[in-house]
Amino acid sequence: MTDPAEQEFLPFLDDQPEPQTGVWPAQWIKGAIERGVILADETVRPDQIQPASLDLRLGSHAYLVPASFMPGLRWSVEEKLSDFSTEKIDLEDGAVLKTGKVYIVPLQEHLRLKKRMSAAASPKSSTGRLDVFARVITDNGCEFDAIRERYAGRLWLEIAPRSFDVKVRTGSRLAQVRMKSGRPPSTDASVKRLHEEVRLVHDKDGETNVKGGAIALSVDMVGDPVTGIIGYKAKPTDAFIDIDLVNHYDRDDFWHTVYKPDNGGIILRTDEFHILATKESLNVPPNFAADMVAYDTLVGEFRAHYAGFFDPGFGYAEGRPVGAKIVLEIRSHDVPFLVEHGQIVGRVVYERLSMETDKPYGASIGSSYQGQGLALGKQFKR
Repeated sequence: MTDPAEQEFLPFLDDQPEPQTGVWPAQWIKGAIERGVILADETVRPDQIQPASLDLRLGSHAYLVPASFMPGLRWSVEEKLSDFSTEKIDLEDGAVLKTGKVYIVPLQEHLRLKKRMSAAASPKSSTGRLDVFARVITDNGCEFDAIRERYAGRLWLEIAPRSFDVKVRTGSRLAQVRMKSGRPPSTDASVKRLHEEVRLVHDKDGETNVKGGAIALSVDMVGDPVTGIIGYKAKPTDAFIDIDLVNHYDRDDFWHTVYKPDNGGIILRTDEFHILATKESLNVPPNFAADMVAYDTLVGEFRAHYAGFFDPGFGYAEGRPVGAKIVLEIRSHDVPFLVEHGQIVGRVVYERLSMETDKPYGASIGSSYQGQGLALGKQFKR
């Protein structure tokens, strides 16, 4: 029996008898916009709709705040800001957000979720690769990046640049949201079965490690066999990066190149940010989405990935699963930490889509990082 509150939502579900449990594919997101489940201050652009997520756009201004905060059950974000913010910054013509500062920006998108509908948010890949901490918060919210069932209201973005000052403006896209119906299950048995069917992880050295419904990934300290490059380390600089520019900046102005270590590992120091890559290659079938656990104290006191979403079709070429390395955005917490080749640095969870996406990840839709392996953000020259 369909809940009456969901009845008006059914027409965009391609005549499904009821909303199917799973992550929403691109065509469902488009339907949600048409039905007013997703709203926006300005019309949502078609290129905001990704294979299984929606890009979120910054609004017209930012609030400088003295610290990160959570509204809690009693307060809206706006109510908190009225007592907490120290400066309002106009973003219409662009503004530079400074490292070490925390900003709250109203997003242009709003949600009007119904029963069994919830959402999760994540920084976009290019945001994470610049070491920009970006988290979505909601009115009366108690968790970052988690949008509860039946939520109705505006979305807000907390932005905290860590390594570089960044220039943003109204319409800049630093985060994305993934919509869900119900709670898509992910168990060890289901992930192992899926791996047997389509080979989710490509690794010549060993068996796939599955725990808690997630696949473990490890770090590559061997790197390119010709150049010996294993990654990059952010340089101290007073220059800012315009987050909307593409193929613009010289790599060496902002990054040290990191080469294969002689002793098998490198030390992650607490004031340093590294771009590294996984030893394994990963692929995401077109009827699944994946999400990487950003911070897992069981494998070390460091954050391995800021931008967690992997779209359906990631790691595919011409419809075949060939695998692609995951770029790791690593910053150690509290104490220096030694990482060595093959050491587990994170886990990836797979969730089934409600329906196979009609817009798989890849070059045909302008995906920035398909098949590139170790790569800096799109702002840097290739």
